[in-house]
Amino acid sequence: MKRITMTDVAKQAGVSKSTVSQYLNGRFEYMSKETRTKLEQAVKELNYQPNMVARSLKQKSSTTIGVIVANILHVYSTQVIRAIEDLCHEKDFHLIVCNADDQPEKEKKYIEMLKAKQVDGIIAFPTGGNVALYQQLTEEGYPIVFMDRIVEGLKVDTILLDNKKAAALAADELMHKGYKHITMVGPPFTHQVTPRVERAQEFIKKVQEEDNHMLKLSTINGEIREIKEKLQELFQQKERPDAIFAMNDLTLHEVLSFLKKEKLQIPSDVAVISVDEVSFAAFYTPPLTTISQPAFEMGRRAAEILFTLILEPNKQHRSKIIRFEPALNRRESC
Repeated sequence: MKRITMTDVAKQAGVSKSTVSQYLNGRFEYMSKETRTKLEQAVKELNYQPNMVARSLKQKSSTTIGVIVANILHVYSTQVIRAIEDLCHEKDFHLIVCNADDQPEKEKKYIEMLKAKQVDGIIAFPTGGNVALYQQLTEEGYPIVFMDRIVEGLKVDTILLDNKKAAALAADELMHKGYKHITMVGPPFTHQVTPRVERAQEFIKKVQEEDNHMLKLSTINGEIREIKEKLQELFQQKERPDAIFAMNDLTLHEVLSFLKKEKLQIPSDVAVISVDEVSFAAFYTPPLTTISQPAFEMGRRAAEILFTLILEPNKQHRSKIIRFEPALNRRESC
């Protein structure tokens, strides 16, 4: 079948090709309502689909941004993506989402793919393994915003939670309730993953600063698939923990699964508190005490900054680290 062109639309509507172009690009300032109606009908009747590649070459914009998440299974990641998508819709931009699985090699491939597709900018949850590549992009003036993780040495706008405050809220809540053997459970504390390191360091610091010789702290960290086995080993010891701090939502899932399997009651046998407001927290039995991060606001802020970098490339801009406040949601699990 013959491809329908702008010329065909212009002929059908009885207008010039430039008028069709103005209509397709939303420039209606000097266009009569009658002309807009005729063009709308012509586009619909001919089933005209604009050539996005040709348009992007002409406008030097693909009206597309890319998002590279570390792990799309985190509730935080999906909420951030939704917020970014909402703003893209408002700006009439498209979104490509990539899941790096915290693998630098995979992240590198996605960066190269997004650049090849000429996306106008990237929001990334960086793995920390592609510093040189991101450095090259920043030197080229390519619009980039980081989410959740700081990469030392790179001047890139970064949006993340006040992780130290989140960990302090958890520690204070458990110690205030009088628990004596607290266990912190989380993924590997690799230095590239800012939230893990900051939460772990601050939680340990807060517990150790407590002037209470009866208070004991133990830690479990490892890949998600290892968490249950490590909890099993810990709970077989004579001095079992009476409280657990789960550092994120995926860790919380493993903790809850283990406690259910072992028929341990929350909070009578062991208390639970976690970072990340999971969807079932309020109606779990018992309702779960969580520390939430404002993911939607954080995602929108990241997108707003990226669009400023894209749409106002000549505007003077100094990169900054922006931290959002966590919120304690007290329920019945501790």
